Amino acid sequence: MKLAASLIGFMWIGLLAAPASTAEPQAVIVPVGPDGVQRMEITVDSYSFTPNRLIVKENIPVELILKSISWIVPHNFVLKSPEAGLDIEQEIPAGETVSVRFTPTGTGAFRFACTKRLLFFQSHEDHGMVGTLEVGK
Repeated sequence: MKLAASLIGFMWIGLLAAPASTAEPQAVIVPVGPDGVQRMEITVDSYSFTPNRLIVKENIPVELILKSISWIVPHNFVLKSPEAGLDIEQEIPAGETVSVRFTPTGTGAFRFACTKRLLFFQSHEDHGMVGTLEVGK
C-alpha cells in the first residue's frame, strides 16, 4: 500500500514539475472541408497544444477537435474575444476528445489557453499552454 502511495506521489510531483513548453509556434492554415467548415485536430498534452498557431478565414465556420493525450490531468480550451464572435470555454477531460464549433466574425490574432491550475501552483497557461488563432479575410 505504501509503495502504491509513493508511486502516485512521484507521478504527481513529475506532473507538477514538468517544464513549461518552449516549442516554437507551429503555424497551420486550417483547410475548408467539402462541407464548408474549417476543421483541425489539436493534440492537448501536458502544458501544450499542438498545433498552437492556427490560421483561419473570417465568417467561415470552424470546428476544432481537441484530443487530450493526458491520462490524469484534465485541461480546458479558453478563447475569449467577444468582439470577434469568440466566447469559448470548453472542458477537456483527461484522455477524451471534444469538439468546439464557432464562426469568427472579426479579423486579428486571438490568444487561447488552458486556464486549469492545481491549488496553489501556477496555471497551465502560466506554464506556456497557450496558442494563437489568426483570423484573416
